[in-house]
Amino acid sequence: MKKVLLLLTIITNIQISIATNPDEGMWLPMLVNRLNADDITKHGYKLSTNEIYDINHSSMKDAIVSLGFCTAEIISENGLLLTNHHCAFDAIQTHSTVQHNYLDDGFWAKNYSEELSIPGQTASILERMDDVTKKVLEGVTDEMSYTDRYKKIKDNSKIIEKEASANGKYKALVKDMFNGNEYYLFVYVVYKDVRLVGAPPSSVGKFGGDTDNWMWPRHTGDFSLMRIYTAKDGSPADFSQENIPFKPKYSFPVSIKGYKEGDYAMVFGFPGRTNRYITASAMEVNLNTLNPAMITLFQTKLETWKKDMDKDEKIRIQYASKYASLANSWKYYIGQNKGLVKLNSLAERQKEEDGFQKWAEANNDTKQRYGNVLANLKQANTENKESYLMATYAQVAGYGSEAITLSASTTQLAALLEKPEENKADIDKSIAELRAQAKEVYKDYNEEVDKHVFVKLLLQYINAFPKEKLPTPIAEILDKKGKITEEKVTKYVDAFYKKSIFSNEEKFNSFLASPKLKALQNDPAIVFFSALNSYLAQNVYPTIQKNTPLIETQKRLYVEALMKYKKDAKFYPDANSTLRLSYGNVMSYDPADALHYNFFTTTDGIKEKYKAKDEEFDVPQRLLDLIEKKDFGRYAENGSVRVSFLTNNDITGGNSGSPVINGEGEIIGVAYDGNWEAMTGDLVFDAKLKRTICCDIRYVLFIIDKYAGAQNIINELKIKN
Repeated sequence: MKKVLLLLTIITNIQISIATNPDEGMWLPMLVNRLNADDITKHGYKLSTNEIYDINHSSMKDAIVSLGFCTAEIISENGLLLTNHHCAFDAIQTHSTVQHNYLDDGFWAKNYSEELSIPGQTASILERMDDVTKKVLEGVTDEMSYTDRYKKIKDNSKIIEKEASANGKYKALVKDMFNGNEYYLFVYVVYKDVRLVGAPPSSVGKFGGDTDNWMWPRHTGDFSLMRIYTAKDGSPADFSQENIPFKPKYSFPVSIKGYKEGDYAMVFGFPGRTNRYITASAMEVNLNTLNPAMITLFQTKLETWKKDMDKDEKIRIQYASKYASLANSWKYYIGQNKGLVKLNSLAERQKEEDGFQKWAEANNDTKQRYGNVLANLKQANTENKESYLMATYAQVAGYGSEAITLSASTTQLAALLEKPEENKADIDKSIAELRAQAKEVYKDYNEEVDKHVFVKLLLQYINAFPKEKLPTPIAEILDKKGKITEEKVTKYVDAFYKKSIFSNEEKFNSFLASPKLKALQNDPAIVFFSALNSYLAQNVYPTIQKNTPLIETQKRLYVEALMKYKKDAKFYPDANSTLRLSYGNVMSYDPADALHYNFFTTTDGIKEKYKAKDEEFDVPQRLLDLIEKKDFGRYAENGSVRVSFLTNNDITGGNSGSPVINGEGEIIGVAYDGNWEAMTGDLVFDAKLKRTICCDIRYVLFIIDKYAGAQNIINELKIKN
């Protein structure tokens, strides 16, 4: 389960869920002792809940790390991190060249000096969390306007965050829970020197490619290794050769004892976003309008990239990370729509809302406060539907050119160039920052590829709307010379890239050597970007902004009402990139009539799926030889190594790389995906079908030890036999 592209957060609806199903819930660890202690024990957990979360003593939470978009866990006393291959994919790709292709060959540092810095990568570890609802809502009343309420909450939160940061020692964030009914403070230590330690080749780490993505059975070695470094006193520090490996408060042991169906399994990590109690009106917008648009646009971009990637090895490496990330999102939306239809989710959600409405209208008090909540949300979602669609096309297609995206970063420089003599020092600073940014962007950029993508996306944009609904800079293309629309678009894009200073690194650096305001103002990328922004500001965003106060207020009231409507239920807040745990068991499932899926796969399946020279199902000959000889060492069980296994844990994007922990507090695997039959999981939890796909820790160790021969890594670990 890779990071899903987070578009259209403007349409996020009700953010609350109720644990009405077994094993449902992504729980705040500070509340587990009060809400879940007995249930966890019944599932097979054998330790104290204080060993999960404790702010006075070391506990498991001290070894759970946020990478910003994925989760990692500390597995040695020297700050070694275990996460997914796809979580490190961008770092692996960044360090890869045609001469040193770590994507294809893998990477294994034999000592600290060989570990590779990952610029910009941070590792955040939670120090503590606190319920600060009373402080945040101090001075807030129901009589306030939405704007005044929002400002008061924001001001109160800033005060709390500033105090908790201890003059910059910590990163402090106040997060709303239950859609603004509760607020929690999260205090982190953020480490800024993170290095790549090891990664299998993509033929192992991405085995199965797009075909197997989200699918079971799975045979993917989706893991990689990083390490946190600190200053000599143990404090966070920028990258330096003088830094030392991090000494954590807690590190996980890893178990090679195995597991059986029904054994306890806990996933501990930073899930990104769920929306379990989305109303029927918002679900309908997703199902019938937004998801189909994103599927079409993502597929267009992927197909265009793929044609160029297949022709040139350098381009393949340049676009590998971008392609993998977008392909994951594309397949996610396909699966979500199929699942919503198969489970009849829209009708089921409407039925639930009918019950809620009857309760709300049962007496005058609830009717007055909650009786119109669902109707108000439906009206606002209906009014916003077209604007949501237009915003989607603008984000994905209108801003689909990387040259246009880069042009947006010159806004500050343009303002400074209004008075070049007065702003000389600031101009020099801005130019230095842009040079550094450009170096990163153009490393993984190809002008011809970007042109091809922009042509295809503009054509999709033009085909999606009548001319009068198109943004001005796109509608104007239709007035240009050409027999057919594609010819007009192609001519426009060719002229665009020929003239723009952003179309390649040489032209951009030449501009930065002697920047002129007029050059920016007349650049086609800037002109297009500005015109599209103006169109959206005048024709799209006003409708959304008009309805925002109503939607946010009604969402909060709906959550408040649900807590009264189901007053005996245990509530957990929707995922919002804060530390959560989910608990359940190792478990198989039946995806359809007459079908049963076993709860684990083995290395035998790698041989069965293997296809020589196939980009998705090829594997290194060395791995095939080890499997053929059954040279598995101590990691074997019944003549093979288990590659992946299933649990019924509740997870979502952001949980990628999370540890899967047994009842003794030992790692048995690393979570990396959800299953195709339950792609509705961010919106609807289905206890029968929802599964987490995990890479068996024994396969991880087998690859590190027997395949890579990285004994230095094995020697760091606390392996439980």
